[in-house]
Amino acid sequence: MSTKLISRIKSPFAGTGVALITPFCANGSIDFPGLTKVIQHIIKGKCEYIVVMGTTAESPSLSKQEKKEVLAHAITIINGRVPVVYGIGGFNTAEVVNQLITTDLLGVSGILSVSPYYNKPNQRGIYEHYKEVADASPLPILLYNVPGRTGMNMTADTTLKIAHDFPKVVAIKEASGNLEQVMAIIKDRPKDFLLISGDDLLTLPIIASGGEGVISVVANSYPKQFSEMVRLFLSGNFKSGNKIHYELMRVTQLFFADGNPGGVKVALANQKICKAGLRLPLYEVNDDVRMAIIAEDRKIRR
Repeated sequence: MSTKLISRIKSPFAGTGVALITPFCANGSIDFPGLTKVIQHIIKGKCEYIVVMGTTAESPSLSKQEKKEVLAHAITIINGRVPVVYGIGGFNTAEVVNQLITTDLLGVSGILSVSPYYNKPNQRGIYEHYKEVADASPLPILLYNVPGRTGMNMTADTTLKIAHDFPKVVAIKEASGNLEQVMAIIKDRPKDFLLISGDDLLTLPIIASGGEGVISVVANSYPKQFSEMVRLFLSGNFKSGNKIHYELMRVTQLFFADGNPGGVKVALANQKICKAGLRLPLYEVNDDVRMAIIAEDRKIRR
């Protein structure tokens, strides 16, 4: 029932997308065998699509060449089994446009493009930035509003203007944490424009408000549980979905308690899927958080 409902939402970006981590070896190089294991784990868990090179991938600390290698490896391993979304965004509009034009996007279904960060543009600047991105992109665009990282909220009015003016913009990953803003977008959005949660813990209220899914960090570790929860919500079965939501609530809080993706990598290491290493300036979570995550992981998987 729930799978059929997702298929009636005419988009490959409904349901559970996973913000894929980047595993590292002890020497700091990319752990491609570990990456393979994470991808296989996610697909086995029946998530709907995978997002490569989002924030959770530690993309700011990867070189351009490494990003290309991770994307190529992910596309090879995924092998068409689920859609791939690729992250291309930044605070230099001309460079974002250049990446959209020059990156080999064969095998990619959509582009996740974060609202410009650091420069703190006003709302007109954000609009004009996405106008250039929409004109340049050969693929559908998912906006990404995450003011906690960018330093500037993309308002509901700006999101709606972009959505109505540029048909290539098909969704927004909303991570403002502002449910009133979420509802304002859902109320007045174009017919096929998706509202996707960018916050694991707010997946429940966002779907209840009319959203179509989530791009999740937690689903790296618990893809089966998380994607089933989302399908239950989308089918209207909130009673069964809530049970999973509250089972995962504590570990979700812990994953973000001392920095993302440090927390989720502890769980993946405990599951022997990949190592927990990070690249500076990110650093491993503190011992209290690590032990609490391990305890919760064991409880969830027993």
